Amino acid sequence: MNATQSPSFWQLAWKPVIGLAILASIVVLATASWSFFQDMGDTSQAYVYYTVQPSDLPIVVTERGNLESQLETKVRCEVESSSFDRSSSNGTQIIFIVPNGSAVKEGDLLVELDSAAIRDRLDSEQLTYDKAVSQRIQAKATYDNQITENQTNEAQSELKVELAKLEREMYMDTENGTFKLALEDIARQIDESKNLILESQAALELEKTEKSGIEALFKLGYRGKSDMEQSRFRFLQAEDKLASSVNRLSTYQSTRKQLKDYEFRMQKMQLDGDVSTAEQNLVQTKTSNEAQLAKAEAAKIESEKTEEKQKERLTKLAEQLTRCKILAPHDGMVVYARPNSRSSTSTEIAEGVTVRERQQLITLPDLSQMQVKTQIHEAVLDQIRAGLPVTVKIETFQNRTYDGIVHEVAVVPTSSYYTSIKTYDCVIRIQERVENLKPGMTAVVDIHVDRIRGVLSIPVQAVARVKKDTWCYVHSDEGVERRMIKLGRSNDKFVHVTEGLSAGDRVILNTDAIFEESEEESSEITSEGDVEEAPDVQLPPADEMTKGGPRTSSSSEQGKRTASQSGRPDRPRGKGKRTRPE
Repeated sequence: MNATQSPSFWQLAWKPVIGLAILASIVVLATASWSFFQDMGDTSQAYVYYTVQPSDLPIVVTERGNLESQLETKVRCEVESSSFDRSSSNGTQIIFIVPNGSAVKEGDLLVELDSAAIRDRLDSEQLTYDKAVSQRIQAKATYDNQITENQTNEAQSELKVELAKLEREMYMDTENGTFKLALEDIARQIDESKNLILESQAALELEKTEKSGIEALFKLGYRGKSDMEQSRFRFLQAEDKLASSVNRLSTYQSTRKQLKDYEFRMQKMQLDGDVSTAEQNLVQTKTSNEAQLAKAEAAKIESEKTEEKQKERLTKLAEQLTRCKILAPHDGMVVYARPNSRSSTSTEIAEGVTVRERQQLITLPDLSQMQVKTQIHEAVLDQIRAGLPVTVKIETFQNRTYDGIVHEVAVVPTSSYYTSIKTYDCVIRIQERVENLKPGMTAVVDIHVDRIRGVLSIPVQAVARVKKDTWCYVHSDEGVERRMIKLGRSNDKFVHVTEGLSAGDRVILNTDAIFEESEEESSEITSEGDVEEAPDVQLPPADEMTKGGPRTSSSSEQGKRTASQSGRPDRPRGKGKRTRPE
């Protein structure tokens, strides 16, 4: 700004404005101080009222529990040791595993195990299997050939038997048999020999006569010497022919005797022996065929079993190879398995670690389907059953509730060494599919047991009790009135009043103010007059409160409650802050 320039409006007005602000602050502070000291001088406290009106009273059991997945799959190593020996301590090395806490989809690769040893064994077993297949084919062909060969050998043996029988029958036939024909042939030859002898005798007589005539003519000189010699020669030939015919007849007769007496018997014995031998050969052939066929069949069966066993090994190795890659069975979040105890020899799951068969590697919970596992106190167990509706609230997400249902309630209590209180496991399933929920989160469940329609109920903090007397404080025109009441069923916030109150009554919630005023005025409000010592007070038991059923509340609210040291009567208190109900 130049030295000759005039000052602006704000440059001139800022000092008065600041002064006015300081003055206003002093006034406000003085007013607040005066109000504070006025309040300190007034020791009376304002009452908080609740107007009794007919309404529905929901009977709800409230418990706390932890979230877990409805569908939780334990992924284990299903690969045998690399040595394929159950007695071996060797395992399979992890060469890949998804990071812990990763979200995966169905079919995603979770874990990959080292498959080199399995591949080598698979190649070796494949060669052995191919050899077994070849041996099985050869054994089958040998078996089939043996069947054919057995049939051929047996047919040949049967043929030989039949031929031997036919040959014997042909020889022994009394009409047209070989022996009969041979005998008849000899008989014909004997007859021919006899006829030839007769002819030879006739020819000899003729030649003898002719020889005698020629000799007579030779003596007379009508024939020559040569004619006589020729005549003698023909006579000698006729004698020789006769002698030959006689010898032939004798030979045929001897042959017939030999055939009948010796050759027939010998040939019959030979033919009978041939038949018997053929029959024995047939039996031997059948026995040998059975033995050879059994041997071929045993070799075939052995080869088939060897092939089947080798195929099982090959299939098992193929399955082991596929199990080296573990895929996600469903959507979920990966959680690494931890050793069960400090003394466990199992190591942390990670890449490069060797794992054994059946060892748990991963837990895969499905985070879209969750449930709550909680404990139910034995005092309210009879009211809880499967199928009851439940409202679930997650402490991490206070502004969101989920609809659930009681899935199951244990029949055996959970045992604990540190307490005698008996609780029962209860599983509550969330009906809808959820997002962003993790296992282990704390959940508060409201189990809707029942709903009483159109009854009078008051907040539990308005109820007081000493010994068997139960009352509440009602504001009337005459002031504060203590009114005896009878209670029915309740939840953790309200209790059903069966007698003692009417619609429109205004009960006092902050009864502490009444006791403080009574202490200052040295007046006590009790049903028994003077109270020398603080009595033990508790909620009314189920059989004294109502015949309709016990008071239902959270298991953490059950048990005895003692009175305060000031001798004030105790009363049921809700879980929340004591504020004016709407």
